[in-house]
Amino acid sequence: MSIQWKGVMPAVTTKFTDADELDLKMFEVNVKAQLVAGVHGIVLGGTLGEASTLLDEEKRTLTQTTVDIVKGQAPVLINIAEQTTKAAIHAAQKAEDDGAKGLMMLPPMRYKSGDRETVEYFKAVANNTSLPIMVYNNPVDYKVEVTLNMFDELLKCNNIEAVKESTRDISNVTRIKNRFGDRLKIMTGVDTLALESLLMGADGWIAGLVCAFPAETVAIYELQKVGRIKEALEIYRWFLPLLELDINPKLVQNIKLAEVATGIGTENVRAPRLPLHGEERKQVLKIIEEGLKNRPNLSDYKNL
Repeated sequence: MSIQWKGVMPAVTTKFTDADELDLKMFEVNVKAQLVAGVHGIVLGGTLGEASTLLDEEKRTLTQTTVDIVKGQAPVLINIAEQTTKAAIHAAQKAEDDGAKGLMMLPPMRYKSGDRETVEYFKAVANNTSLPIMVYNNPVDYKVEVTLNMFDELLKCNNIEAVKESTRDISNVTRIKNRFGDRLKIMTGVDTLALESLLMGADGWIAGLVCAFPAETVAIYELQKVGRIKEALEIYRWFLPLLELDINPKLVQNIKLAEVATGIGTENVRAPRLPLHGEERKQVLKIIEEGLKNRPNLSDYKNL
């Protein structure tokens, strides 16, 4: 495998200036904070990255910029979220040209594809790129489930290597392991089920609140990995109210507000999204402020 599907990979937010242009300076600040904390990869252009609002040239700029910032310290992946198979193939090929090392890939957007259509969509892209692919399986938000029987067919493509497991069913980790062993790597994709998923055998975590709290997120992963479950659990219990900001329709605004609080982001979002205001904003700020007030002291998690 060209990517080690393990560890914490932040689904980073896209930073915008007040003029609604890419804010590459603040983006670099955040990506460097992730690298210092010890993340294992960077995922661009996901839901948190406001993918649906980005122009193709902006996605390419983000990929090229991130590759330049990371300088080989961690693999750079970009999300493929397109309406047509043709567009998805082109996006994958552009990603490869721009230096990405892997793809996170959603089923077709807008059209609710059937099982056969979904399989053929993923296979068509896999057969037209050499990049390794992580299938993003999130039937809750995207209304298409990639079942184990569908993975039987998909895994005939050698470069389909991993799944971002976001079904919200913890037992699905065991089902995947029982069926496919290590052939299909599992990256848990739901912040509020992350530790539970890792303890059940998930290989890593595509994380959201890591965007604002990188060290705490990586510490949870590293501690559980070496069996220091009690310490991981203490951090996770502190973290949970913040992690719940990720399972919310306003997750982008919530997490960007948290990034402001930790000094590695801005609140700017791209319309039609708008920054939080009123009582909603007060409630999110209260959760963030409580978390900061009780922020845990971390062990030397990088040297476990």
